[in-house]
Amino acid sequence: MNTENYITVTDLNKYIKSIVDNNSHLQNVYLRGEISNFKAHTRGHWYFTLKDENSRINAIMFASATTKVKFTPIDGMKVLITGKVSVYEASGAYQIYANEMIEDGIGNLHIAFEQLKLKLEKEGLFDKKYKKRIPKIPNKIGIITAPTGAAIKDIISTIKRRFPICETILFPALVQGVDAAPSIVKQIKKAGEYDLDVLIVGRGGGSIEDLWAFNEEIVARAIFESKVPIISAVGHEIDFTISDFVADLRAPTPTGAAEMAVPNLIDILNYISQVNIRLNEALKKKIDYLNLLINKYKNSYILKNPISMYEIKDQKLDGIIDKLNNYIKQKIYVENTRLRQILSNYTLNNPENFYNNKRNNLMDLINKVYHNTNKIIQNNKVIVAKFDIKHITNVTKHYVEISDIKINNIIEKLEVLYPLNSLKRGYAVIKKDNKIISDVSKLKSNDVITTELNNGFIESKIINVEMKEGI
Repeated sequence: MNTENYITVTDLNKYIKSIVDNNSHLQNVYLRGEISNFKAHTRGHWYFTLKDENSRINAIMFASATTKVKFTPIDGMKVLITGKVSVYEASGAYQIYANEMIEDGIGNLHIAFEQLKLKLEKEGLFDKKYKKRIPKIPNKIGIITAPTGAAIKDIISTIKRRFPICETILFPALVQGVDAAPSIVKQIKKAGEYDLDVLIVGRGGGSIEDLWAFNEEIVARAIFESKVPIISAVGHEIDFTISDFVADLRAPTPTGAAEMAVPNLIDILNYISQVNIRLNEALKKKIDYLNLLINKYKNSYILKNPISMYEIKDQKLDGIIDKLNNYIKQKIYVENTRLRQILSNYTLNNPENFYNNKRNNLMDLINKVYHNTNKIIQNNKVIVAKFDIKHITNVTKHYVEISDIKINNIIEKLEVLYPLNSLKRGYAVIKKDNKIISDVSKLKSNDVITTELNNGFIESKIINVEMKEGI
């Protein structure tokens, strides 16, 4: 068999590449299309697909050209690209190598995304006050995703590795295509019938078209209305969907959602161990402190000499009693002094002299009035028709008589109140220990009393005390 006519794949790809590269029409191509599957490499190169309604072509833009672009491309963005078409020999695929890129408006999907985002944000579906708390240690977790994709494997394996005691329940749903959104909504409502602590809703990465089910309004509202806290786990870290904004927590990836949903069992065990150590140390310190306190009380002077506490109080009581007795004696002394002053008062003992002095003073005033009136009349030689000396004399005498009556009334009252006059009438004052006795109940047999009469004192000893009945 002659094999000279056969060539290698590499030779074929090189030949096709040379034909394409030597075609002048393909060396400067102007394309309009929508970006999809955009990826920015760590070295600065951009890889993406440029598509329209019917076709697509792979595209690459090297770092030397991306630095000239004044915006960051995203999936769904419509752009105008200038570049050349060539063949990548390793895969035999042809692609466009872009050297210029400008915006050609925003793709339809991106416009729909922004419009729905603005609408739901105005309604408050993104508000933090509606975000439900994700439990730190869940017992049961629900997962809404495709049953055969990589996402479910990553989520379950991560949960089992980190927190194997947690139960997981899969609610299988379509996550791509026209029927995906109703399927996701149905499973969210079904999950609400289970006793779940948290619900993970998501899928793996893909183009904006692949992830579009999580940008549907019915899915957003179902997430918002869910009674179970929801973690959104859609695509990769750079992918954002409406579900991310409505959910109670957004995870960058499905694996990240599993890590956020459950704690690390090793960390919990370490924490419990540390708490146990701290608790034991705290108890030991508390016990040591209480032992010191008990020993302090046991060795205290008061407990060893309890009578000393009574003696201190008793001594204080003696001091208080002494102060009280001194105060009472001082008070009695002051009141006795006042009483002696009152009893020795000259006016009280000599009311007639007081009256005579006041009457003499009044007569002196009357005489001065007579004298001064006569002197004024004589000096001015005034003949008074209506005001004569005789009239003044009569008026003055009238007031003197009234004054005499008032003074006599005062003297009579003083004589009645004067205690010594009571003694003159046969009354007596009985005293015991210099205190006046007004109640027979204050006396008892063998008491010594002093009876004060008008002209002397009698000292007696009581043989018997009797009280009148009815008193």
